[in-house]
Amino acid sequence: MISELSTVEIQPTADHQYSIIWLHGLGADGHDFEDVARELHVNAAPHIRFIFPNAPIQSVTINGGMEMRSWYDILAMNLEREVDINGIYQSAALVDQLITRELSEGIAAENILLAGFSQGGVIALHVGLRYPQRLAGIIALSCYLPTLPQLNSEAATANKNTPIFMGHGILDSVVAIESGKAVFDTLHAQGQPIQWHDYVMEHSVCIEEIEHIATFINSVFK
Repeated sequence: MISELSTVEIQPTADHQYSIIWLHGLGADGHDFEDVARELHVNAAPHIRFIFPNAPIQSVTINGGMEMRSWYDILAMNLEREVDINGIYQSAALVDQLITRELSEGIAAENILLAGFSQGGVIALHVGLRYPQRLAGIIALSCYLPTLPQLNSEAATANKNTPIFMGHGILDSVVAIESGKAVFDTLHAQGQPIQWHDYVMEHSVCIEEIEHIATFINSVFK
């Protein structure tokens, strides 16, 4: 396993006050959400560093063992989403390093937001809900959370009130919307401030969702 992640970055055009770490989905790379980030109409945009990590290249079982960028191995396409749990924790540790880098540059944890799509959303939720310092927020798109049961003992008190945005396509044939909604229902029942948005789309993002994401970012970067 690699020791650190390579990244694609959009640097702030004014003084650096906020950071967004945005994680791509299976088989994509750090360039995947560059254009989306540039389309966001966010008030703090000149002060935000966008960091798009490249997932490690590894064999993915459901794709015939083909090597590609992946945050963890997916072992079977069943309703329970059988995955490599250890791989999730390994990738989470690499994302922790990126947060630490931002902290070392003087960015407060509460000004760091985690975002991710599909596999990347899994890692964003996994890391954000366990991180020992309060983060600005979590954006989890078209995803689920295989490590939800472990939160009972691993959730960080610091992020029990951290706002979360979840978005999902009602036509998603890759990650069933029911899998995402189950995560929302569980976290909402636990008192987490969490939003649920669904859209008439497949396993993707849409303009309406991007607008809602911008509104969410504006609400947490003040």
